[in-house]
Amino acid sequence: MDCQKLAERLLPGNYPKLSYYEEIYPPRAIEKNAEVTRLAPSPTGFIHLGNLFVAIANERIAHQSGGVMYLRIEDTDDKRRVEGAVEAVKNALRYFSVRFDEGAEIDGDNTYAPWYQRQRAEIYRAFVKDLIVRGKAYPCFCTEEELSALRDEQTNEKKITGYYGEYARCRNLTEAEIFRNLDAGKPFVIRLKSAGNPENKITFRDEIKGEITVTENDQDVVILKSDGIPTYHFAHAIDDHFMRTTLVIRGEEWLSSLPIHIELFSVLGFDRPRYGHNCSLMKQDGETRRKLSKRKDPELSLEFYRQEGYFPRAVRVYMMTLLNSNFEEWYQKNPEKPLEEFPFSVKKMGKSGALFDLDKLNDISKNELSRLTAEETFDFLKAWADEYGSDEEKGYFKNREYLIKILELVMGTNGKKRRKDIMTARQAMEIVGYFFSKGERQDEYRTDKQTKVRILNAFLATYDYNDDAQVWFSKLKEVAASLGFAAEMRDYKANPEAYKGNVSDVAEVLRIAVTGRANTPDLWTVMQILGAEETKKRIQGETV
Repeated sequence: MDCQKLAERLLPGNYPKLSYYEEIYPPRAIEKNAEVTRLAPSPTGFIHLGNLFVAIANERIAHQSGGVMYLRIEDTDDKRRVEGAVEAVKNALRYFSVRFDEGAEIDGDNTYAPWYQRQRAEIYRAFVKDLIVRGKAYPCFCTEEELSALRDEQTNEKKITGYYGEYARCRNLTEAEIFRNLDAGKPFVIRLKSAGNPENKITFRDEIKGEITVTENDQDVVILKSDGIPTYHFAHAIDDHFMRTTLVIRGEEWLSSLPIHIELFSVLGFDRPRYGHNCSLMKQDGETRRKLSKRKDPELSLEFYRQEGYFPRAVRVYMMTLLNSNFEEWYQKNPEKPLEEFPFSVKKMGKSGALFDLDKLNDISKNELSRLTAEETFDFLKAWADEYGSDEEKGYFKNREYLIKILELVMGTNGKKRRKDIMTARQAMEIVGYFFSKGERQDEYRTDKQTKVRILNAFLATYDYNDDAQVWFSKLKEVAASLGFAAEMRDYKANPEAYKGNVSDVAEVLRIAVTGRANTPDLWTVMQILGAEETKKRIQGETV
């Protein structure tokens, strides 16, 4: 067969010599042990926890070694493309402090651009044409219906499904048959003519899992689709070479594709980057563990954490506990240190499934939020509210000084005892909400209506905004005593039958009237922040 003639027919036109691409994408000028890593998502609009898991590992490896991390967009499947997906990827990862040095829509070095695979079509076609010339690739005219029938045949015969060996029906077409199909205008794809033998085994060193053995690839995989765009397998091999990737950390679901990738790098004549296949994120489901599911688990989506308002450092801390087995011990000893100071190691990455525990993340988030100053909390909550808050919640930030006072009280940042039960911005906004609007009552009064009204009216008769906390509480005890409640807890404990209740019961009535809640921070301070007018207005509203 005249392979040169066939190549010209299949991919007409002049393409640069392959050496040209080696010249325009030269080896990177980086230190000897510096790593070049990448994140290469599809622009589907859905970025998930697994993406963040891999992104943090790649970012730490690159930057800790003095290397480079870049963002490549693998958009070979145009049907799955979603408008704005790339910006969504960047925003989500930026929120969790994943920093790219180069890549799609990144303000950095563009020596190795374009970063979108569909913009690199000429490069892929040049190499496909070379493979055809060398007899390493061929056109396949099988229709979808024929391929479906082939899979059914293989399934019935209990054979491995795929396009290989005796089932590769277009592999041995004669030159006349090929040109007759082309003259008839039949659509085609280009397939790799695999030289692999499934009887042969390859020992491969995985950077995470260690030595693993895989079977040689014998599948004649599609490398160029009918629209002239390559498949992921082929494009990634060329891109990782010319973007000079040194290490690829990716999910273990790619292990099944490893034989294909090994053969592609070999047939292209490229040095292969090192691969590390990290463990999958698992979830405890009853007695068993399963992979996190897009359909079943809302917490898989990174948007879930942004919408709820998880503090980004908390999520990153938790991801690091899953990524490196010695991180948690380091973090406990160094809770205030920048996470970049932790000596990340590929060798410490887990070989088997990592159990994702939302409760543990919540605990970390509580601790991280409790460390913030009131000013830092204000900035974090404002950023969340600007993007996800209601119009009412956005209004909370009009008076910075007022909200800072509230946060100092609610979060405990003005004292030694920090509050450690708030884990998200959404939760924090709900808690501070009663300072702006009483809203619906969350807790019911435990006294009858007549007693409630008598308590509130008695308090209003003595209330003076200028009273300090000690005087305020003395008056509250006087109100309690005048209405048959024990002013002192010791008296109530000694003889509870002699009283309607105690001063804390009176305070609870007052607290619900003012905030709608039975539990709040120090009530005197709450009233001081609200001011005399608003405090009286709320109490009077409950006396009707």
